[in-house]
Amino acid sequence: MNELPGGVIEIGWPQLLMATGFVLVVGAVSVRLALGLERDLAIATVRTHLQLIALGLVLRWVFGVESAWLVIAILVLMMAAAAQAVVRRAPEAPRGILGSSMVTMLLTGFTVTFAVTGLIVQVQPWYEARYVIPIAGMVLGNSMNGIALALERTFADMDSRSDEILALTALGATPWEAAGPSVRTAVRAGLIPTINMMAAAGVVFIPGMMTGQVLAGADPVAASYYQIVVMLMVSAATAIGSLLAVMLSFRRRFDAQGVYLEKGYRAG
Repeated sequence: MNELPGGVIEIGWPQLLMATGFVLVVGAVSVRLALGLERDLAIATVRTHLQLIALGLVLRWVFGVESAWLVIAILVLMMAAAAQAVVRRAPEAPRGILGSSMVTMLLTGFTVTFAVTGLIVQVQPWYEARYVIPIAGMVLGNSMNGIALALERTFADMDSRSDEILALTALGATPWEAAGPSVRTAVRAGLIPTINMMAAAGVVFIPGMMTGQVLAGADPVAASYYQIVVMLMVSAATAIGSLLAVMLSFRRRFDAQGVYLEKGYRAG
């Protein structure tokens, strides 16, 4: 048994190959039930290996460079990828929201990440990649699901209320007054998964960051403090990001005069 610094048991290629056996079990289930997921499962497995190993190599290099500009550039790339993922996961949203999604991820990602690293963890220097990049990744990875859900729910709910919204705008309501109930419903829906995760943490499951720190040899109580910070920052990022994304996008369902655009009158 080989141990890394900190008492972590090393995992090598033989162990990775053994772990791939879990995927073979899933593939066998897919074949047996004719699910047709074998190809997707194989591609996803290969991508998981390649992407995460590449990430490890990149982070090893970044941690050694210690450049503020490099850290900022990586964060921007992460946020751009998150914005694209949000757009893909919100098929009901109107076209052309990539820009507003990018603004949302930039504001949410930078604000929450540096609030945590600068005010709570008090990282020195402020651009310490070992802290900033993983925390930003957790902020983006967890919040983008809630943001995408909020966007999708906003426009789906507005379509289901199209007659009501048309009537409200005909009576002089502003786009915000007409869309307000859908926005509130959507933001609430975007927050529910995060709230459920917070409620179940420590009882139903041990969250990822706490598990990683415990495996790395950290004191379990100290690891729990870090995990609490992470879960609270994720809830804040999801709430801020969901509201910001919806507020920047809902107006696209209305024309310049504030009239709701039904499906037959939308561009594209």
